[in-house]
Amino acid sequence: MNKFGLIGKNINYSFSKGYFTKKFDTENLDCIYENFDIRSISKFNDIIKKTKDLKGLNVTIPYKEAVIPYLDELNNKALKIGAVNTIKLTEDGTLIGYNTDYYGFKKSIQPLLEKHHKRALILGTGGASKAITHALQKLGIDYSFVSRQLTDQVDFTYDTLTNANVAKHQIIINCTPLGTFPNIDDCPDIPYAAITKKHLLYDLVYNPPLSTFLVNGKLKGAKICNGEKMLRLQAEKSWKIWNN
Repeated sequence: MNKFGLIGKNINYSFSKGYFTKKFDTENLDCIYENFDIRSISKFNDIIKKTKDLKGLNVTIPYKEAVIPYLDELNNKALKIGAVNTIKLTEDGTLIGYNTDYYGFKKSIQPLLEKHHKRALILGTGGASKAITHALQKLGIDYSFVSRQLTDQVDFTYDTLTNANVAKHQIIINCTPLGTFPNIDDCPDIPYAAITKKHLLYDLVYNPPLSTFLVNGKLKGAKICNGEKMLRLQAEKSWKIWNN
């Protein structure tokens, strides 16, 4: 029986296990998908050594960047992005890192874009945001980062972000875990009063389907999207990589 799984921290809520378990059952595939919930990325090698018949892994928060030194190779896209969410184990034991978040995000946001969607605010600077920035570059959309502290990369802090800044950036993407179950009342602290019907709010959070971040956008008439379609797209892309 071929084994696949998810590397992450506090991942009982994870989409991936349910998605692939249902896929394996529906398609009558002799495969199993497991959650590998680890407190430190230092446990990664133990999983590789001790899990028999392991063929592929997905990687989620907070290890999309931290896992890279443990891999033998990165494909070109993952190398450019600087984050990995999919790992293929070859027959000779080589570990190759890929990024399918880029594909899932780009494919899911494209149908929602309108001509005035030219600038984006990216909330958060973690591994997930790296795939998002790469996709925005390919789509020709300018972007600015918002985080808790200013750095060379960060354009605004949550404390300094103004109504005018929000008005100027008509795509807002939440790349933080804020609002994820069970902390469903949490959301990024931005000036929601400045959001209009011309805005598009995209949340990588998918559990709950309607996060507080998206509720705040919906109340202002903005177009909204959660991360479920992105996850489905990236999951199928992962499956193709594992079986190529």
